[in-house]
Amino acid sequence: MNRINPNKLLLSKWTSTSPQQKEKHFIVTTLIRDEENVVIECILEAVINKNQYQLPWQSLTSSEDWLQGWK
Repeated sequence: MNRINPNKLLLSKWTSTSPQQKEKHFIVTTLIRDEENVVIECILEAVINKNQYQLPWQSLTSSEDWLQGWK
């Protein structure tokens, strides 16, 4: 399990452990916050084709799905 500070996710790099459509490396481009300024979701952008995906930041804690950095 990856330990993450959600406030430091912006511009962090991630590697998918199960790439689809050759999308393996991602970068966090946006943090989505609620009205209390708490991070609730993030937008990951695939490096290879610039596709963007919105997901809860907690999903990045799963080491079965994500690795920190580009591996």
